[in-house]
Amino acid sequence: MTDAAPAPPPAAEAERLRILIAPDPLLRRKTRLVGPGDAATVRDLVPRMLATMYRAPGIGLAAPQVGMALRLAVIDLQPEERREPLVLVNPEIVAASAETETREEGCLSLPDQYADVTRPRAVTVRFEGLDGMRREIAAEGLLARCLQHEIDHLEGVLFIDRISSLRRGIILRRLAKAQREKAQA
Repeated sequence: MTDAAPAPPPAAEAERLRILIAPDPLLRRKTRLVGPGDAATVRDLVPRMLATMYRAPGIGLAAPQVGMALRLAVIDLQPEERREPLVLVNPEIVAASAETETREEGCLSLPDQYADVTRPRAVTVRFEGLDGMRREIAAEGLLARCLQHEIDHLEGVLFIDRISSLRRGIILRRLAKAQREKAQA
């Protein structure tokens, strides 16, 4: 994204956002492409999303999870405990390996709920950076999984949509019970 907006504050100083919890209907909406008129909104939103993700703690967060229907996500696997955020504006998967792998996934919008999910082992993702430049990243392993998970959010898809309906029902009932108990506390 390019514009004359001042630089955003560092993520550590930015205001945190409220993470939506399933079954919030906003999590099921497809997002719209980020356009030139969204530059100021994105520059304001990114540090807040990063602060929210780090505080949660998580390794990825998509705009719909904080109530914004924009095609925007942030990821930071924090290798060796160093922050190396990746900001993805209008990301799209342009290639995926035929080889798959199954790993446990969780989601900030489904707190404390996990399930084994099978996904392509490697993907190539095309996106724009905050500077508006088009980029492409080839990833495998955890980064590939995280990219797919966050791009799913931009399509209104949750990781529980990629598991059996029986397992999905168990997770949603467990989540609803935990949320009721939290509200009563």
